[in-house]
Amino acid sequence: MQELGTRKARIEDVLNPLSTIGERLAYVQDSSAMLDEEGGDVFAPELAAEVQALSAELEALELKSLMTGTHDPGNAILMINPGAGGIESQDWARMLMRMYLMWAENQGYKTRVLDLQEADEAGIKSATISIEGPFAYGYLKVEAGVHRLVRISPYDANKRRHTSFSAVLVGPELQDDVEVTINDDDLRVDTFRASGAGGQHVNKTASAIRLTHMPTGLVVSCQSDRSQYRNRETAMKILRSRLYDIQQKEQEEEMQDMLGEKKNISWGSQIRSYVLQPYQMVKDHRTDVETGNVGAVLDGDINKFIKSALRLK
Repeated sequence: MQELGTRKARIEDVLNPLSTIGERLAYVQDSSAMLDEEGGDVFAPELAAEVQALSAELEALELKSLMTGTHDPGNAILMINPGAGGIESQDWARMLMRMYLMWAENQGYKTRVLDLQEADEAGIKSATISIEGPFAYGYLKVEAGVHRLVRISPYDANKRRHTSFSAVLVGPELQDDVEVTINDDDLRVDTFRASGAGGQHVNKTASAIRLTHMPTGLVVSCQSDRSQYRNRETAMKILRSRLYDIQQKEQEEEMQDMLGEKKNISWGSQIRSYVLQPYQMVKDHRTDVETGNVGAVLDGDINKFIKSALRLK
């Protein structure tokens, strides 16, 4: 009954607004007849604004109809890791983190940095962020992959051009009723002192938690809370999400083998390039969507890429 109730709510989430849009569209069609009357052009701006609003709402409903995955309506856990290249890739990872935080803010989503490992000189070694809001996972799942940056390095005294890579992982924040088995014997639990903001408390207590899942080698950590218990709880949530993602990909690989087709679904495949020099362009390699406004993209304007990738699926 709970599953049926969830499915019913998701269907209503599309059908109810669609019904309202139909009524508004009928009003616009009826009102458009007034434009031919004397003085009717005064209504033109109002009708044009309504048509534009209806178009945006229909596009949003179309995207929701494409997000049919079990966990698409829920929250997302986003992880960013720099690739090889030292300080360059670490700085690029921080730029990506800022981009996704700004995107989430523009969407009205709530964000929480669960774990942040600062690099020694600049940038970050890793970041794990919780993004909470309707369909956060549905939108962000298409962002998983390797992101490539080309620019003149601010850390190179000779002003040479560098190429940097960072990987983005996206998993759903699983509900308690989703079964992911984790045996206590398979876990190694380490505690350490949290770093970063938090005052004197973080320097005195080992409240941060690091979990290592021995069978897979997965390592997750959390230091966002003063409570060691709550940090462990959050770390377990992240680990469950990562293990679920692995299980889903293994099932996809098995299905492709059964169909006789080998398909690379690894998160290590490059999906997008961000070029700052010698010209400015961001291009998605899956959809060929591109823009020259790199500054806007790095400030979180990535919906054009997300929407085109969702339609591609």
